[in-house]
Amino acid sequence: MRLTVNERQMHAEPGETAFSLRDRVKPGADIVIVNGFAASPSTPLADGDTIALIRRGEVPSTDEFEAVMVARHTPGVHGRVRDATVGIAGLGGLGSAVAVALARVGLGRLVLADFDVVEPSNLNRQCYFADQIGMRKTEALADTLARVNPCVAVEAHTIEVTPGNVGALFARVDVMVEALDAAERKAMLVTSFLAEVADVPVVAASGLAGADGANSVRTRRAGSRLWLVGDETAEASTGTGLMSPRVGVAAHHQANAVLRLLLGADPES
Repeated sequence: MRLTVNERQMHAEPGETAFSLRDRVKPGADIVIVNGFAASPSTPLADGDTIALIRRGEVPSTDEFEAVMVARHTPGVHGRVRDATVGIAGLGGLGSAVAVALARVGLGRLVLADFDVVEPSNLNRQCYFADQIGMRKTEALADTLARVNPCVAVEAHTIEVTPGNVGALFARVDVMVEALDAAERKAMLVTSFLAEVADVPVVAASGLAGADGANSVRTRRAGSRLWLVGDETAEASTGTGLMSPRVGVAAHHQANAVLRLLLGADPES
């Protein structure tokens, strides 16, 4: 049988189990994962299986890191996403969380754009830390992403996204994420991108303020290349703020929509 073990091609005899392979290849590995699922001592192996052998507390080698990080993924997902590029305009509560989620999925490349700095009121919902206050969001998020997944390539632009530069900034992405704040800037990004960049879908968001029920946040198709996440009503305003739980729900709806688009699936279904 031909197997992939910690990103290396190996041969095994018919009848070998996950744990007998563990004992032969990496004795002392505490975690054995076969095709995305934790194996039992008797789990049989089959030709083409992907196996991750992990020892708790051990930092994997550079060659092994990506393989063991995505070991719990559904088989076939990583191969589809590691060659993809996703653009994110705006690195606040939505954009920073989408970027972290996609880095954890094993996305190959992120193109990020934001002109702002991290400030204390961001910390209630955005993926930054107290010691990053004052840093450019592009720099702070790039540092965080490198800690999450050093295999993801990050192209960061400290710049305000405008109708005049959106095409140049995001010309080579496979999916575009709108994560800006004000309604008029959201509309600008979607309109400009769809006009400037052909054949690339956009995942936008609207309506995620307050502490209303999370189940009102949904993903729907709003155009031939546009998907919209949110409840489409709850706008931030005096008396209705932005808080981590609901913003995070919307951000992960966006990240999941991106993943489904990269896998050739319908984000709305």
